[in-house]
Amino acid sequence: MRTIRPLLASTALAAALALTATGCGPEEDPSAAPGASAAPVPGGDGKITIPDDLKDRLKQHGIDLDKWRGGEWKNWDRDKWLREAQDFVNPIIEDLWDPDRMREAEEPDQPVEDGDIPDDAGVTDPTPARVEATAVKPAYHDGAPEAGKLLFDGPKGSMVCSATVVQDPANPGRSNLVWTAGHCVHAGKNGGWYRNIAFVPSYNDKGLSTAQLEKASREDVAPYGVWWGDWAQTSEQWIDQGASTGGQGAPYDFAVVHVTPEKGGGGKSLEETVGSALPVEFDAPAAPRIASMEATGYPAAPPYDGQRMFQCADKPGRLSLKAEQPTMYRIGCSMTGGSSGGGWVAAGKDGKPALVSNTSIGPVQAGWLAGPRLGAEAKGVFTAVSEKFAGR
Repeated sequence: MRTIRPLLASTALAAALALTATGCGPEEDPSAAPGASAAPVPGGDGKITIPDDLKDRLKQHGIDLDKWRGGEWKNWDRDKWLREAQDFVNPIIEDLWDPDRMREAEEPDQPVEDGDIPDDAGVTDPTPARVEATAVKPAYHDGAPEAGKLLFDGPKGSMVCSATVVQDPANPGRSNLVWTAGHCVHAGKNGGWYRNIAFVPSYNDKGLSTAQLEKASREDVAPYGVWWGDWAQTSEQWIDQGASTGGQGAPYDFAVVHVTPEKGGGGKSLEETVGSALPVEFDAPAAPRIASMEATGYPAAPPYDGQRMFQCADKPGRLSLKAEQPTMYRIGCSMTGGSSGGGWVAAGKDGKPALVSNTSIGPVQAGWLAGPRLGAEAKGVFTAVSEKFAGR
């Protein structure tokens, strides 16, 4: 979800009842469309190779791969910030995400005005009571093996969101799909694709303190490796309507990222590496018919520091930002920015846990979170990415 960035929080507080995206991404500029990235992939010898189509696409935009890795990716000029779906590229830069960069990444700021609250059925439930997030007990992998951090770079610096490993129907038992928020991969109507998008499952699995993390190894911080996005897709609505303030596009604020291991995974998929993946339920019941939802994430705005995993469980209510758009789920939760994109889990049709939403927005002062109800648009995004990598 879009989260409140500490440096911008004071400004956001000035807006009455301002809502903030709990995800992690800065306000940006050019507009773009959902799309794919042909990132480097492991070769037969386990080393990273660069697909020719990626080299060609970069050249078309005047991007030299060696210069890109040397720092050219920091150039956020309009003509360098790739915006179109077919132009999304995410070349792997080995060891870019070292422990310090992972630890220091900030959450993005995306406040929303709390005024328009008719919903698609003319209903928004009363604001839920605040639920204090519970710290997940280390090792995180034991209780929430599918959860992790999504890291990326934007014009304002390194950013962080949360994300979830989900099952891939085209590759049963061998999924490389990660579910997160749209604002964690793309800046929306006023921006383009973020860069250096990478997923770290079970980030800081041992629950080390911030002081301990300053001396931690990469293996301590990322025990299951760093997985770079080689394809990402979000909703057309997010691309067209999404904004860093106001909550625009929030009912469609979801994304699917296909990942590949930074240093070669010995042939193992992400699902095999972490040992689990959640199914995605696209026609979950309306809020009144769900007994409880559990949101997981790495909140980074005060009073949290982004280094530990937390969860909130609550019976969901309904929230509508615009009458013509789908109603969102809303739960009481104290998590702040950085928890954006984290998975919401409820009992599926078979009674087993399933991902039914993701953190998208919340109020500046925290207290509740809202996430999209996953319908036809979400299923379309998910299916497109799954089919793209069918059998691979």
